[in-house]
Amino acid sequence: MRVFDFTNAIVRAPAPSVVHGLRSGSSPNPDFEKLRAEHQAYVSALQGAGLQIDLLPPLDAFADSIFVEDPAFVVPQGAILLRPGAPTRLGEREHMRDALKRRFGRVQELADGEYVDGGDVLITPKTIFIGLSRRTNRAGAEALQAALKSLGRDARIVQTPAAILHFKTASSLLDEETVLVTRAMADSGVFEGYHLIVTPDGEEGAANALRVNGTVLVGDRFPQTHELIRKHGLSVQGLAVTEIAKLDAGLSCMSLRW
Repeated sequence: MRVFDFTNAIVRAPAPSVVHGLRSGSSPNPDFEKLRAEHQAYVSALQGAGLQIDLLPPLDAFADSIFVEDPAFVVPQGAILLRPGAPTRLGEREHMRDALKRRFGRVQELADGEYVDGGDVLITPKTIFIGLSRRTNRAGAEALQAALKSLGRDARIVQTPAAILHFKTASSLLDEETVLVTRAMADSGVFEGYHLIVTPDGEEGAANALRVNGTVLVGDRFPQTHELIRKHGLSVQGLAVTEIAKLDAGLSCMSLRW
């Protein structure tokens, strides 16, 4: 089974508080109804790709809880409860535990002082990259690396380029040997040995794409990137992420897939 072949996903419905979610810049608050429509279209795309969806209820106490990939990490062998690097998000993991235990026989947890956002973790056939960032520290990365080793999975700790929030903000796997990246990520050298497709200038946001079975989900405002992926021989489905992007988010962070 390829690492981008999935049959299941966990997602969480957005709460009205999502409009006050974290962001690194001064972008305006997203429109809740439009964001909810974007999320519903995303869930429909996953279902259309053949995935069984476990839809969790909204958590108004946690504005960023729609981004379920950050407080947890899953592979077919088991699940790991992470510790997001933003203090306001730490409580989210407690609301993920039961959902993970329903689905996985083994659920491990990071400890106090160990911080990892799932947005900094990229699975490839060769290894699992863990990117150090403002939200992922070395103690957390090393703890996750050890947890993955116990599940029989190899992981490599790398440095996320300084101006990038999350490792997967600027990279996504397209096939067994190909990664879609921004120019900054390409220049970092972390993907030596992989074939790279670099997003055109002005379309850096497309790098947070999501390969699901036979389709690559990409933001709908990036036509040049769509064409590059199609020329590589892959099917592309454009999805609106205009409101979601106001929260420094993209397509990978709204689901846990296995």
